[in-house]
Amino acid sequence: MASLLFRVGLASARRPVAVVLAWLLVLGALGAAMVSFQRPLSNEFDLPDSEFSAVLDELGEQIPEVSGGTGTVVLHSPDGFTPAQREAVDQTTATWRSLPHVTDTVDPFRTQGQLDAAAARLERGERKLIEGQAAYDRGARKLSRLRWLVGEGERDIARLQRDNPDDLTLPKRIEGQRELEATLADGERQLAEAREKLAAGEEKFTDGAVLLGLGDGIRMVSEDGTTALVQVRFDKSMQEISPDDLARFPDAGERLGEAGIEVDYGQELVQTTEVGGIGEVIGLGVAAVVLLVMLGSLVIAGLPLVIAFAGVGVSLMGAMALTHWLEIQQMAPVLGAMLGLAVGIDYALFIVNRHRRQLADLAHGNVQISRHELRHSIALATGTAGTAVLVAGATVVIALAALLVSGIPILVQMGLLAASTVALTVLVALTLTPALLSLVGRRAVPRQAKAVDRPRRDGWAEKWVDLVTRRAPAAIIAVVLLMGVLAIPAGWLRLGLPDGGSESPDSTAFQAYERVAEAFGPGANGPILVSATVESPIAESDLVATQARIGEQVASVGGVSDVLPIGVSDDRRTIAYQVVTVEGPSADSTVSVVDELVGPVTERVAADGVDLGVTGQAVANIEVSQRLAESLPLYLALVIGLSLLLLTVVFRSLVVPLLATVGFLLSVAASFGVIVAVYQWGWLGGIFDVHNPGAVLSFMPTLLIGILFGLAMDYQMFLVSGMRESYVHGQRAREAVRSGFSSGAKVVTAAALIMISVFAGFVFSHMTMVRPIGLGLAVGVLLDAFLIRMTLTPAVMSLLGDKMWWMPVWLDRLLPHLDVEGSALVDKQRPARRTAQEREDALVQI
Repeated sequence: MASLLFRVGLASARRPVAVVLAWLLVLGALGAAMVSFQRPLSNEFDLPDSEFSAVLDELGEQIPEVSGGTGTVVLHSPDGFTPAQREAVDQTTATWRSLPHVTDTVDPFRTQGQLDAAAARLERGERKLIEGQAAYDRGARKLSRLRWLVGEGERDIARLQRDNPDDLTLPKRIEGQRELEATLADGERQLAEAREKLAAGEEKFTDGAVLLGLGDGIRMVSEDGTTALVQVRFDKSMQEISPDDLARFPDAGERLGEAGIEVDYGQELVQTTEVGGIGEVIGLGVAAVVLLVMLGSLVIAGLPLVIAFAGVGVSLMGAMALTHWLEIQQMAPVLGAMLGLAVGIDYALFIVNRHRRQLADLAHGNVQISRHELRHSIALATGTAGTAVLVAGATVVIALAALLVSGIPILVQMGLLAASTVALTVLVALTLTPALLSLVGRRAVPRQAKAVDRPRRDGWAEKWVDLVTRRAPAAIIAVVLLMGVLAIPAGWLRLGLPDGGSESPDSTAFQAYERVAEAFGPGANGPILVSATVESPIAESDLVATQARIGEQVASVGGVSDVLPIGVSDDRRTIAYQVVTVEGPSADSTVSVVDELVGPVTERVAADGVDLGVTGQAVANIEVSQRLAESLPLYLALVIGLSLLLLTVVFRSLVVPLLATVGFLLSVAASFGVIVAVYQWGWLGGIFDVHNPGAVLSFMPTLLIGILFGLAMDYQMFLVSGMRESYVHGQRAREAVRSGFSSGAKVVTAAALIMISVFAGFVFSHMTMVRPIGLGLAVGVLLDAFLIRMTLTPAVMSLLGDKMWWMPVWLDRLLPHLDVEGSALVDKQRPARRTAQEREDALVQI
């Protein structure tokens, strides 16, 4: 491999203009393809075989009007809505109804009027019921008097028939008695009918009262009349609607602002696809400063940046061109850009640094380096450092591609796009870097290379590794304790999907979220959708009673605020409910509500022949988290297994891979702990713009494990390989640790600082889903590079000595041999390099 890369580097160095032009043509062609074929990125989220999707699909077949997506527009008028403002609302909602995919808009004032009218009707019904009860009571009293009269008449007639049977008035009395008995019988019948009607009325009123009481907190206009909700219903889920179509809503709503209405759009209507921001720019600026400080030349420092942008440009422009045929999720390019920039700068830096070190060895004071030697050094740097870059890049690619085992399309897509970005960046680094170094020529020679007579002093790397190896037990204990403390919050990790409360405070999505929470309660920001299907069609007369009976079961769950029926299927077998929780959609109590609904409540109503289905954002959060939790052990086992196998092959040791893997797990746990403390508990929220702590992004653990694994193995490769090289060339184990550390620490430090800078720039990204990933990666690289690879690793290796490099003979024979550092290539090329240098020295002397 090293020999092949040597030839690639030499060919690029000999024809630098052709290589640069070739990559420019590739970029130009992909740019043209992107402009021609690009389509909007998708926000669609699909979880195959998910319960919440199945419920939603079934509900869509039964009650189509409630199954599509719903967007919320919050209107606010501090002094209440005037007639002119209501007219503006009517005109705007009519315009919104004409937009693509919109099926209806719910007028808040008309709907609130209907809700208020329902309460008024119930109140009138209650009055009629009271009046009916009073009339029934009066009739019952009259009937009771009539029964007494009939009884008295019967006794009088019986007495006359016994004492004076010849009394002439007896026939009339008997006839009158019969009429009275007939009247009593008719009264009894009428009273029984009244009793049945009154009982039916009471039952109907009770059912209506129960049903109205279950949803009496649901409003479309706030009680003070200053805030109103406009619900926009779509024929598709919100994730399936393009951002371009959604962007028409604020444009069509401009007349509302002109009418003096404050308008805020819910998160689902303002999907953010913007990537670049001030944070990302600052991160790249810091990376540029690190490169300038390390390399000491503006031109040389710019090379890694050019390589990184070229690699990311090729990958992302190609991906955007593919959107013509494939739907690409909006987070995938962000993750690809984040990783591509970081590894692109680092990989180019490793090759450039190796080339400059070789030139420093060749310089020898003021000796002029020939063009042949420059090209030879470029090729040698590509063959040696380039081999390590190739292996490190392959590690990252494999770790990201392994996301296929998750079975979740969005994760697979993000993993594959990020993996392709890293792969292309490696290709660019191995071909374009040698070409640019050839064009730079002798300006790549370090300035300090001429000061050969200046006594060499130990730098910070030598002092640090000396301190760590001399105080190895203390260093090990300190690192493990610190990482353990940082990892403590990880035990409370709670996963979910971000809502409007996670957005920036100055965003319209956050303002809408806050206004809804203040005016209608936090749960109104993410209602749960419940479907109830019965075996037989529900009779019209029994519909309210059935709705109330099932609704009571749903409302009995702690944490439920309101339950409102919102639709009935045409065959009257399925009822849809909107369930509003006390707290927001990502709160712990809402998760408990969903658990109760899909568990005990579903089982309880199933006994009555009711099939309950639950869907909505909170349900999706739980299912996604469960699915990811199920796939995480397999993914982690795959990553760890890959780590052990790869490092065993590279370092010919059993202990080094175990140490590297344990260190990686410590870094991941500590990173999780920091993320929980910041984004879930709100610690340092003012610094990281976390104003509404909540659940952490569901995808974060899987993504973080995959990416950090690849990056950790990068630093392991570049740092420990130098130690192994020194050990193989005859140094004792402890000396090899020191010399290997000293040769690689500076470039690894610079690479880590660059990655930290790039990742930290995404902590303040416009996309809130990216922020915890950016912080987790920045913290993970910081901890892994400086505490695990540069402190714990040399400390443990110095303690174990030769035992670090033990491997059974049979296993050593079985495993393939990879010359990662290209030592064989260096040994092979050294005589040729020495001869070229001697010839150059002779020419200089002449």
